Amino acid sequence: MTLALCCMSHSPLLNLPGPSRDLLDDIEGAIARARTFVEGYDPELVVIFSPDHYNGFFYKVMPPFCIGMRANGVGDYGTHAGPLDVPEDLASECAKAVLGAGVDVAVSVGMDVDHGTVQPLEKLFGNATARPVIPIFVNAIAVPLGPLHRCRALGTAVGAYLASLDKRVLVVGSGGLSHSPPVPTLATAPPAVLERIVDGRPMTPEQRQARQAAVIDAAKSFAGGQSELQPLNPVWDQQFLEIIDEGRLADLDQWSNSFVVHEGGGSAHEIRTWVAAFAALEAAGPYQTSVRYYKPAAELIAGFAIRTAVPT
Repeated sequence: MTLALCCMSHSPLLNLPGPSRDLLDDIEGAIARARTFVEGYDPELVVIFSPDHYNGFFYKVMPPFCIGMRANGVGDYGTHAGPLDVPEDLASECAKAVLGAGVDVAVSVGMDVDHGTVQPLEKLFGNATARPVIPIFVNAIAVPLGPLHRCRALGTAVGAYLASLDKRVLVVGSGGLSHSPPVPTLATAPPAVLERIVDGRPMTPEQRQARQAAVIDAAKSFAGGQSELQPLNPVWDQQFLEIIDEGRLADLDQWSNSFVVHEGGGSAHEIRTWVAAFAALEAAGPYQTSVRYYKPAAELIAGFAIRTAVPT
């Protein structure tokens, strides 16, 4: 068994018009360094912790965690549409091991995943089906949310299972850092949107196009300082990255959900995917981060970060 890790932010705006060429070049350069790291490691299996944006998981049933034994990309924002290469036997064994470790996790043989899962796979491997992958959903936007330490427990349980495999495994965490894009909530969604986020009613092509246009407009206003969205918080982002880099994951147990939202914004809870991924890596012992990138990218409405790491 060997483990390596790559955590990175995602953004639909990486696939949409609007962001400046300078910003995209800077981010793509950092992604290229992460891709070189991944290519050098040459993983035989990828395990990705990722959120969803009401494309695969809905309030009709909203688990805190779910392991996909089969998965399908929904194709939002120009990402891969179609099946992922999920080794069902390994995913099932992983779920059994996590449940056996005392962490309640759902399973799915029909998981739909969106850009939060697919975009990192495409950025790191060229396409989403280049490697066998076990997708693990971590709820990060649909309140109520459990405490952060449960995400660490999830990662530790997954890492313990991965330690039993005779494979090179890449652990990926997708999301964050500080950002608060216009995401619908139970309290604020109009009737048609409420129906979608509760019952999962599919969006029409026209609705998807309208949503893309709204995302582009929101980013333009945010970057221009004409938005009511919560500002990015580079100081908080760097505080989180410092804790991650120094291997002090248990310190994050003290971060309340309200603190994360106050400091990082409504979608900053995507750091949960990083916590789970680093906890999985830590199951193999102390680690050291290598590729370190951070950019407060207003044009993406995100504090955009990348970390790679290996056990020491």
